[in-house]
Amino acid sequence: MRKSRILAPIALSVLALLALGAASAQDVRYNYDKKTDFTKFKTYKWVPIKDAQTVNTIVDKNIKDAVDAQLATKGLTKTDGDNADLLIGYQPAVGQEKEFSSYNSSWGYGPGWGGGGWYGGPSSGWSTGQTSTIYIGQCAVDMYDSANKDLVWRGVVSKQLDPKAKPDKQQKNLTKAMTKLFKNYPPKPSS
Repeated sequence: MRKSRILAPIALSVLALLALGAASAQDVRYNYDKKTDFTKFKTYKWVPIKDAQTVNTIVDKNIKDAVDAQLATKGLTKTDGDNADLLIGYQPAVGQEKEFSSYNSSWGYGPGWGGGGWYGGPSSGWSTGQTSTIYIGQCAVDMYDSANKDLVWRGVVSKQLDPKAKPDKQQKNLTKAMTKLFKNYPPKPSS
């Protein structure tokens, strides 16, 4: 049996983001301003990102709680005041891809085997295919130095989603994704 995948991007729509986990691992990327001294940041405040897509209030709270938990382990304290060292916002998105799986019932050891090749005989078998939709969730977390509003750190985590996951599984996957996202925060000072 042979299985092949053809993935084609479809569209972006905001669903429930990384809270809908699946079996695949998270893909994490981050970048930061190498001239920034991250040891000076002690407090942060949540801010909305202009023109960012929004999620429902439950997912918003879950994402912020997961990020808050990670930042607390890094020594940062959340504040609602105007004197926060960092301004933090996030941008969620869910993309759809189509997966096409084809199955072939013929057997053999390479080209020509039973297929009219080396032995000249006819080949019999059947092929069938199936198309399914795969949801990929992505969350970008941005950190701005509040003194001059410059972006100093950005992390992005992506994961295949399971729309049928139960709330406990959703939260577990979100926590796991944010743990992995903040694994290398704060960045090590440049030498």
